[in-house]
Amino acid sequence: MNRYQNIEVIKSLPTPENYFGNRYYVNNIYPDIPFSDEDQYVICTSTDRLDLLAYNAYKDESLWWIISVANNLPGDSLYVTPGLQLRIPMNIQSIMNDYKLINRVR
Repeated sequence: MNRYQNIEVIKSLPTPENYFGNRYYVNNIYPDIPFSDEDQYVICTSTDRLDLLAYNAYKDESLWWIISVANNLPGDSLYVTPGLQLRIPMNIQSIMNDYKLINRVR
C-alpha cells in the first residue's frame, strides 16, 4: 500500500491573488512499532538504503518508513550510516492496520 494515496488533501478557498486556492496535505501519524520475536536485524553497509532494505524484506520499497519509524530515524534521507544496526519489523499487517486506524484510511 502506498502511504501517499490516501492522505487527506485540504484545499483553501480561492483568493483574488490565487484563483484556484492552495492544496495542503494533512500530516500522517505513524504508529508505534513494538518489538517482536519476528523482527530481523541487519548491520548496514555503505550501499544500503531504507527503500532497498524495505524491498528486500517486504517486496515493497514504499514501506521504507516502517524501518525508519521502528529505528527512530529522522526520516529526511533514505541513506543509512554504514555499521548501524537496524531492526526490520516483520509484522507488517499489524503495523499497516495500526497506520490505517490512526489515520482513518479506508
